[in-house]
Amino acid sequence: MRKPRDFDAELRALNEKAAQLKTRKVQQFGELVMATGADTLSIEELTGALVTIAATSEPQEREGWARKGAAFFQGKSRNAGKPTQGDTRSGAKDPDSDPAR
Repeated sequence: MRKPRDFDAELRALNEKAAQLKTRKVQQFGELVMATGADTLSIEELTGALVTIAATSEPQEREGWARKGAAFFQGKSRNAGKPTQGDTRSGAKDPDSDPAR
């Protein structure tokens, strides 16, 4: 006879994993805000900019923002010479987790 599955334990594990993913997502957004220099803006300014961007449905405008974002991650931004904690050019999510080091 097969051992019965512990659905409660599986559900707890899934909930823990979801909480970890949400925490990591929030941390990465914070790192992105800092890497772009947007942490110098007031919370109202940053919120207003994000609300405006989210409400925009103009494809050309969104494509322009996407190009600027891609250029930022490729190091072509105004801070290209200054590596930051959120720098993704190396391909590693966390500089300390790079196995090549």
